[in-house]
Amino acid sequence: MNLKVYLSGEIHTNWRDDIIKKCKDLSLQIEFTGPITNHELSDDCGVVILGEESNKFWHDHKSAKINAIRIRTAIEKSDIVVVHFGEKYKQWNAAFDAGFAAALSKSLIIMHNDEHQHALKEVDAAALAVTKSVDEVVKILKYTIEGKI
Repeated sequence: MNLKVYLSGEIHTNWRDDIIKKCKDLSLQIEFTGPITNHELSDDCGVVILGEESNKFWHDHKSAKINAIRIRTAIEKSDIVVVHFGEKYKQWNAAFDAGFAAALSKSLIIMHNDEHQHALKEVDAAALAVTKSVDEVVKILKYTIEGKI
């Protein structure tokens, strides 16, 4: 079984690289996609492509819409969406991605620490699995593909 997995969530740690490496080490057939993790590029793509804006609202608006083209397309094509909520920042965009994936009936895996359990209870309720670590996510992906733990 080949899977397409979209990795959504915070961009300040290497959790994506850890999942990809561990799945590769297990020879799992997974095609991973995700958002642009270069924060500056993601924030400025709209004005770089479509021209400068004097108002920060429109600057952000252009970039958000261009990023949404990539994100929506990748989530729509995915089999599984993994959303990681980190500790340092509030990831409103990750919550939006989780809702979009749930609305499309995508298999949704949420990853966060216990501290965020209450704040994310509705997001967790839409998920098929709620995890606390990269290793748990990788084990779910392995089980999904191979039927083995």
